[in-house]
Amino acid sequence: QVQLVESGGGLVPPGGSLRLSCAASGGTFSRYTMGWFRQAPGKEREFVSAIRRSNSPTYYADSVKGRFTMSRDNAKNTVYLQMNSLRPKDTGVHYCVADSTIILSNIRNHREYDCWGQGAQVTVSS
Repeated sequence: QVQLVESGGGLVPPGGSLRLSCAASGGTFSRYTMGWFRQAPGKEREFVSAIRRSNSPTYYADSVKGRFTMSRDNAKNTVYLQMNSLRPKDTGVHYCVADSTIILSNIRNHREYDCWGQGAQVTVSS
C-alpha cells in the first residue's frame, strides 16, 4: 500500500488558482490509478478527477471539467491537481486517493479506493 501526503491547499478568492500536490511512498507508484475526491461540510465525498497509470486518459467531474487539470509524474511519485477559475462551491477538504486494482467503471466511486491521504483544505472565499 502506498502512503499519500497532500500539500498546496489554502485560501483563495473566487477566480483564483491553486495547485495541489500528492506525494506517494511505499509502493510501486506507476501501478496505481490515482484520484482526487473532495468533501464540503455536511456533504458527501464527491469525485473530482482520476488518472490511470500513464498520463492518459484522465477523468473529471462535470463540475470541474475545463477548470481543473490532473497530471502525474511517475519519476517523482507525485500527482498534481491544477485548479483554475475557482468558485466558492469548490471549497472543501480535498483527498488524494490511490488503488492498484480498481476497474474503470468504479473510478468515480470513493469506496473503491484503498489508499487515502490526510486531506488538504481548499477554501474559496472573498
